[in-house]
Amino acid sequence: MQKNDITHMSQIDLSERLGVSCRTLERWRWVGIGPLFIKVGGRVRYRLCDVEAFEHSRLCQSTADRHYFDQIKPVERTSAPVIAKTA
Repeated sequence: MQKNDITHMSQIDLSERLGVSCRTLERWRWVGIGPLFIKVGGRVRYRLCDVEAFEHSRLCQSTADRHYFDQIKPVERTSAPVIAKTA
């Protein structure tokens, strides 16, 4: 895997991408909804693949879709690799 294979974005970048405030993203993290995130050295980062998975989970075809009225729910954690712990 090359260094540039994974793209990360900051809370500000994601806020602009989704059109929501940084405070909304903070609340989503606190209650466990919204895109998956990583925290490194006290900084929150979002992987592009997790943001795209979140966006995909919110797709609607029309306002008649039942999903359109659902509250945001946690995204399935399928995009993160499984890391085996060693004893």
